[in-house]
Amino acid sequence: MLETRIDTVDSRPRTNLRLFAIVAVAIALLLVAFGIFSRMRAESSLTRWTDAQSTPVVTIIRPKAAEKVEALTLPGSVQAYNSAAIYARTTGYISRWFVDIGDPVRAGQVLAVLDAPEVDQQVAAARADLQTAQANRALAQSTATRWNNLLAKDAVSKQETDEKIGDLAAKTAIANAANANVRRLGALQGFTHLVAPFSGVVTSRSTQIGALVTAGTAASTPLFTVADIGRMRIYVRVPQPYSGAFHPGLHASLNVPEYPGRDFDIQLVRSAGAVDPQSGTVLMEFQAANGDKALKPGAYAQVKLPLGAGSPGAGVRLPPSAMIIGENGTQVAVIGPDGKALLKTVTIGRDNGDNVEISAGLSANDRVIDNPPDSLQTGDAVRTAKPGATRAAS
Repeated sequence: MLETRIDTVDSRPRTNLRLFAIVAVAIALLLVAFGIFSRMRAESSLTRWTDAQSTPVVTIIRPKAAEKVEALTLPGSVQAYNSAAIYARTTGYISRWFVDIGDPVRAGQVLAVLDAPEVDQQVAAARADLQTAQANRALAQSTATRWNNLLAKDAVSKQETDEKIGDLAAKTAIANAANANVRRLGALQGFTHLVAPFSGVVTSRSTQIGALVTAGTAASTPLFTVADIGRMRIYVRVPQPYSGAFHPGLHASLNVPEYPGRDFDIQLVRSAGAVDPQSGTVLMEFQAANGDKALKPGAYAQVKLPLGAGSPGAGVRLPPSAMIIGENGTQVAVIGPDGKALLKTVTIGRDNGDNVEISAGLSANDRVIDNPPDSLQTGDAVRTAKPGATRAAS
């Protein structure tokens, strides 16, 4: 009976120890499970945060309808009908000049005279060489004639006669070459007189008396510039979408800053017929009469071109910051039906500086991304800066 009590008492601490061990293991397992769950939750949250940060936040703008215009105003470059830079064709010193800027000149009028002593001496030497060659030719001529007469009498051989005739031909060629050299140097000597190639006005003079003029070098500068300003050429670069609306014979108006309120009538005479790949424009030439000399070569002008039925529609207007210029041309990023980015190729009708008119490829209902990232591609996910914060293009 006593032994049974002792066994019962001894078994109770063992049971309590086993229960304590089980509880400790359970608590440890709970702590491990909680740690794993917390880590997994943190990783999931980090993944979501990383995905959110990798999605660009964009600002949405609405294209604004551009106003329909009746005329297209573009910058124009006014140039003389003919313009020539007068260079020296021979080296020498300026002896005299007779005209200055603004002076009218006639075709063939002398503008300046050069002093070229070296050329004068070369001409004198060439003339002396010509006289020597002519004397030798005359002697060879008389000798050949004499030997022909002796051959007729069988006084000399045929070989000797042929030699004299051949010497005459050689002396004649030498005389001709000397004569050509005299003419060449004479023409070079004539270049000491600079003349106007056509009637016009002197627009520049860059020489002084006594100045050394070196011809035929890269450092040569024009001594005078003569321009025919009786009629003017005006060059205008027309954007490609509008180029089909203008044809030779079209009349337009031109304005220059020095004559505010005055419209000059100009007429389209020709078109380059090709689009400049750098600017996307077609070069067109207008002409205008300039009897009162009001238009000046090199002037900046505004040309107003009337738009007819063949001109493109008004389209929509966007800020330049919305444009994407790349290998695929000019594009605009919009929000597609699936809420992702969609790149659209557009046609620029007119660049107004602070805004750009889009003539094709975009509608007023499109949601355009302003300042799109350079890496943005079609199908990329985007987030708007503020839900519903869509603003109209200025």
